[in-house]
Amino acid sequence: MRPDTDKDTGTGTGTGTPVFVDAALFMGMHSGDDAVRTAAKAFFADRLAAGDAGRVLMSWEQVGRCDDLVWGYDRKTQDEYYPFMDVLHTDLAVERIGYEEADVRRAFTAPELDGLPTHERLLLAQVANRGGTLHTASPRLLRTAGLPVAPLVPAGAPSPDREPAFPAYLEDLYQRSLVLTVDSDTL
Repeated sequence: MRPDTDKDTGTGTGTGTPVFVDAALFMGMHSGDDAVRTAAKAFFADRLAAGDAGRVLMSWEQVGRCDDLVWGYDRKTQDEYYPFMDVLHTDLAVERIGYEEADVRRAFTAPELDGLPTHERLLLAQVANRGGTLHTASPRLLRTAGLPVAPLVPAGAPSPDREPAFPAYLEDLYQRSLVLTVDSDTL
């Protein structure tokens, strides 16, 4: 854990609700659906521009789900993709965290999580136990009532007039990484 992190809230600032992201949102930046791709990119570009206030949390398993998806592509595609992911994870200061025993217990006892796949139950229990909100591009999670989730684009929000951009050094890596495209249904 970074030394500037508030261990009670996980926000790094001592205020606000912890912001969690999942593999669906992270890999959404490479979605074949341009609306999903642009919205996911805007989310991360905004968080990066916010500095320390934009920090996000991601479970180790969700990081691994991103890797698992990328490892399914050929080596050349991986080599074009990973520099972007590595730099964004570092510059955004993504805090990668593991599950705690309370997360595992809640995942299999909370009625609102019944029927969800195990990986989503674990993630949502982790989010709930920390008083956080999960930002996701997962249609399944977004249509399930009673979960601590936020849509990629809030209802009624206008679409961006143009595609958001990362700082130049990262935008170049992002453009190169777009050789990897993900079917939105796999998110």
